[in-house]
Amino acid sequence: MNTPAHLLIGAAAFGRPAHNRILLAAFAGAALPDLSLYLMAGVALFALNIPPSRVFNELYFSDTWQTVFAIDNSFIVWGILLGVALWRASPWAIALTGAAILHLCLDLPLHHDDGRPHFWPATSWVFESPVSYWDRTQGAMWIAPLEAALALGAAIILWLRKPPVWAVIATTGLLFAEFWVVRQWLFFFASI
Repeated sequence: MNTPAHLLIGAAAFGRPAHNRILLAAFAGAALPDLSLYLMAGVALFALNIPPSRVFNELYFSDTWQTVFAIDNSFIVWGILLGVALWRASPWAIALTGAAILHLCLDLPLHHDDGRPHFWPATSWVFESPVSYWDRTQGAMWIAPLEAALALGAAIILWLRKPPVWAVIATTGLLFAEFWVVRQWLFFFASI
């Protein structure tokens, strides 16, 4: 699932009440499982000038990158953190960890050949879904519009809660980003 959709859905699911600390934690938690990818790919692409084909065809699948992805995409790690948040009865920590786990739940069935080892450290097994959120050969023409519809629904839920102005702006920007990314996956990358 695309990161903007994760943020919108995570904030809609865990951003209650719609005030600054809880909403910010839900947005952050929904982003954290993808953060390492953005940081590592950003450094590789823009600081080290490594070609995108090498970044996404080699480095992405390297043992080093996959180890980092295993840690920040682990149901076990996030489950322990959620347990601590629940034990401490910390609303912002519950929003953060809950949104991160929701991110993993949405990613697990939507990665065909680029999934993560979601049950690390117990196993390095990676579920290979029969469908993909981005790969047209694996059903993205059906999945991407559903993802965009879910993101729109989440945005509407967030707007109806009358959140702070920054959250309205963030929600609107994320929704536009989601629609742009879906358009790119379906129309631009399909022609390559």
